[in-house]
Amino acid sequence: MIGRYATTGMILTILAVLPGCGDQGTEPPKPFSPAEVVPQVPVTHTIHPPPAVRERLRTEPAMRRAVPELVTAPGEVALDLKKVAKITSRIGGQVEHIHVQLGDRVKPGQPLAAIGSLQLDQLVEEYLVGKAQADVAENSLRRTEKLRTDDIVPERKLIEDKGHYLETKARYQHVREKLLAMGISKAELAGLERGGHEEGHHYTLTSPIAGTVVAQNAVRGQGVAPGAELFEVVDTSRVWVFANLPIEQARKFKEGDLGTIAPKGGEVITAPLTYLAPVADETTRTIHVRFEVENRQGHLKPHEYVEVALTRSGAPTVAVPVSALTTIDKTRGVFLEGHDGYTFTPIDAGHESGGWVEIRTGVKEGNPVVIEGVFDLKNVLLKEQIGSGE
Repeated sequence: MIGRYATTGMILTILAVLPGCGDQGTEPPKPFSPAEVVPQVPVTHTIHPPPAVRERLRTEPAMRRAVPELVTAPGEVALDLKKVAKITSRIGGQVEHIHVQLGDRVKPGQPLAAIGSLQLDQLVEEYLVGKAQADVAENSLRRTEKLRTDDIVPERKLIEDKGHYLETKARYQHVREKLLAMGISKAELAGLERGGHEEGHHYTLTSPIAGTVVAQNAVRGQGVAPGAELFEVVDTSRVWVFANLPIEQARKFKEGDLGTIAPKGGEVITAPLTYLAPVADETTRTIHVRFEVENRQGHLKPHEYVEVALTRSGAPTVAVPVSALTTIDKTRGVFLEGHDGYTFTPIDAGHESGGWVEIRTGVKEGNPVVIEGVFDLKNVLLKEQIGSGE
């Protein structure tokens, strides 16, 4: 028993003197890393550039100014739906004349096609007969009213003539409303009444707006049914531009704010924001916005992609020209001019726009900031660093 205890004690003594075995609190040696020998640029290092570099430097004091916040998004040009007309036939028949073709410019009321229809023939006949009957009934009523005033005819005759007139007038007006609903104008109805009913048997499709014929689905001799779309006319003198903005960005703008539309290879166009969707898109969580753009020269083409930009003026803050910023060892900063040289100072930059960048921390108002020759100063700093072995 004594020998066994002695042996155990010797083993414990050996383990205690072995390095790293008895002391569990000691950290093992760290492996060598090449990154440990990469020199870091000391931000407090003062640079003394040579005279040739000094001549190329220009400084300005940091100042407070409003740096506008620029929001950009891809957009798409679309037709202004108030300037689109799909022309359909309101009556069944057969196309007898085509007055325009694809690409033609048309004016409001300009004929597009003429459709012959038996149904129209019947309605025209009913209209003319009804108009004649109503006129005869009205004349008879007026004569009876005069005779009744002289007590030549009985009261019953007056009542009968008045009822007959109201009946014929209602029948005539019903047919008239049918023809007007089919697209026959009041001027055309007046022409029918004057005896021009031979031409009136053609139902003429006309353009309700000025624009360009962009779709033609009718040829001569083609049979058409009520509701068939035969032409599409669009006016691209004003178009819509749609874009999607993240919710947090869309909250910064309102209807009436001016934006810019930049077509690829074209000139930038200014347009008002006229619509912000009240509901976010369920999939993208963005807000659908729309601009109304004057397009009288036709530079914007519906369905083309454009770049949309909105600018929001912010509160005044310390700002410097974008040219003053540089990056050293993954640190963004600026060079400040001191009494005996220049110092690289890290900064926390905010949004930038119009050639200016907001400075949240690192630079105070009035600090002299290098805005030209920054690249030269950076090279001097790196050379001094390498020469000093830092």
